[in-house]
Amino acid sequence: MTIRRVLPRLVGLTAALTVCFGVGVAVAETPLTIVDDSLPSMSAGEQFNFTFHAAGGAPPYLWSVDGKLPDGLSLSHDGVLSGRPAKSGPVTVIVILADSSHPSHPVTKTFQTAIVGSLQFEWLDPPKVNDNRIDGSVQVSNGSKDEFDLTVVIVAVAENGRATAIGYEHFSLKPGTTNFPITFGNTLAHGAYVIHADAIAEIPARNNILRQRLQTPGPLRIVAGP
Repeated sequence: MTIRRVLPRLVGLTAALTVCFGVGVAVAETPLTIVDDSLPSMSAGEQFNFTFHAAGGAPPYLWSVDGKLPDGLSLSHDGVLSGRPAKSGPVTVIVILADSSHPSHPVTKTFQTAIVGSLQFEWLDPPKVNDNRIDGSVQVSNGSKDEFDLTVVIVAVAENGRATAIGYEHFSLKPGTTNFPITFGNTLAHGAYVIHADAIAEIPARNNILRQRLQTPGPLRIVAGP
């Protein structure tokens, strides 16, 4: 075979290899990354939504968190951090991003932000059984600059799903009020009850509503009925 016939084939093969390797290099130069640099601040009791963004790698992506998120928040598999944070304070969120490559090489990124103490709602004296009663107290704080039209409802939910109110308050909570106590209690029939405490703060000036919920970790049992 003459040189004139072989040369075009070599040139074509070289070009094809160059294209193939060029594509391979381009993919390798696009590493999986979490694009976001910061996480916005949050307000206790106020709905929060934030979507993380990814680049590179092989979509679709899978998001998760390393460690425990603050109470009231969750991270979906598609990267949406949402919920109503329960307490104020500094927050550290470690996010894990995995792609669909095989094998996958997840990346992590640490975000630091703060939960501002707007509506705070806590057990002051956690619910307990006293003979045929369940009694306790909560405390509420307004860390914002707005006045709250506040409603606090405490119910005892029986095993059959029936709810009995054992506490109710509705009043205005001034800005800067801290640890305002509210007591509750009532007699109940024998049985097991999970206690739910809800605080709903309406802010007419901003047409906004803040919510917080407390719940006993397990049922409280009354042996003797009224």
